[in-house]
Amino acid sequence: MSQINLVWVVYDISSNRTRSLIARACKNKGLYRVQKSAFLGKLNRTQIEELKVICDDIIDPETDSVYIFPMCEEDFKKVRLLGRAFDPELVSDEVKALFL
Repeated sequence: MSQINLVWVVYDISSNRTRSLIARACKNKGLYRVQKSAFLGKLNRTQIEELKVICDDIIDPETDSVYIFPMCEEDFKKVRLLGRAFDPELVSDEVKALFL
């Protein structure tokens, strides 16, 4: 099995419909919403590639952007959060545990 990575997905999309489709794709892959346009979770390389293809098929490359950042847990531990780290109403206990 491929190595599992923590993955951040962040996006800037103007269309409500497109934004909803990208959010649904992230949720379907098991990612957790940490902010309105940011998801976090664990995926293997195959799942990351599948998500990339799905997002690429959905977005308008002229106006939209989706960033997929794989990150090892060691690097994730170096992340520094300033201000309100995430919306507690949107985040699962599993994701909250990553920040503790």
